[in-house]
Amino acid sequence: MSAKILIFGASYGSLLATKLALAGHHIDLLCLPAEADIINAEGTVVRLPVRTESGPDQVEIRSRSLTGKIAAVTADNCDPLAYDLIGLAMQEPQYGHPAIRELLEKVAKARKPCMSIMNMPPLPYLARIPGLDVKKLRHCFTKPEVWDSFDPAYLTLCSPDPQAFRPPEEKPNVLQVTLPTNFKAARFDSDDLTAMLRGIGESVDAIRYPHNGKDIELPVKLKVHDSIFVPLAKWAMLLTGNYRCVQKDGPRSIRDAVHTDVAQSKAIYEWVQKVCIAAGASPDDMVPFEKYARAAEGLTKPSSAARALFAGAPNIERVDLLVQGVAAQLGMKNPTVDETVALINSRLELNRQKAA
Repeated sequence: MSAKILIFGASYGSLLATKLALAGHHIDLLCLPAEADIINAEGTVVRLPVRTESGPDQVEIRSRSLTGKIAAVTADNCDPLAYDLIGLAMQEPQYGHPAIRELLEKVAKARKPCMSIMNMPPLPYLARIPGLDVKKLRHCFTKPEVWDSFDPAYLTLCSPDPQAFRPPEEKPNVLQVTLPTNFKAARFDSDDLTAMLRGIGESVDAIRYPHNGKDIELPVKLKVHDSIFVPLAKWAMLLTGNYRCVQKDGPRSIRDAVHTDVAQSKAIYEWVQKVCIAAGASPDDMVPFEKYARAAEGLTKPSSAARALFAGAPNIERVDLLVQGVAAQLGMKNPTVDETVALINSRLELNRQKAA
């Protein structure tokens, strides 16, 4: 059975939307008016690397040709109560915008099931971790109050492991995938909501796409896990690679952040894993460093957080600060992570002074 799904965010969100539309679902992307005009006029385009019998290749998936439907809506013409599932794929600071915040409040009060696809887990999801004091983590969020009306039972987290970007020379309806890994979602508290999410994931698994005369299996699946800690495996990757792209004088690539000093990178990665395990994760929920390091070899651009910082952004997602805060509650501390947090704090303060 097809579902009607609203995704906050048309950039990264268009990747998940494309996979869902391939499976026959109807997706509306909540975005800016200029983005909505292009998407509704021309559809979305996602370029996805694939492996075929003849070697690496790429498919270009245009939403206009899919079984399901992708459309775009704006904040002034969106009824979030009309959907079976809400995806949250914007950057965390964007939820503080008044129009977005108003829609989010409607979603929360209506107890609509939400799946966050942010690197930054919303506060209500963190509240699902036994023993964690989320009140002490509010300083990690740009506008923590936007999450106050949510019931944690209706919110789950999906790790945005696939890597993608909008090519700057292309229209904003085009997305290029660089690392086609899987979305890894945790179950909801509710068995019924979890069953719905698993059904959507199974419909994505079943997709076969015509390419060069053959029906091929496409990468980037939606996998649903029983452990609420599986999506947090991304934390070690972010603290080892993405946030360490930030240097005093400018950004560096994720590859360089990881591979300039592999021993130090491994030490940071494994420390963050220990934080997750101390919070309740199983070692099996985590991703081995070696697997991440291999994937990082192909990540030749700075992270989006680093690019935003050096473009003057006054706020970015602060998973670095969040991990530091969670670790502190568990009596854990890492000087290299502290240095990263301090460096980002300094750059943000500089950006805010310039914007004032």
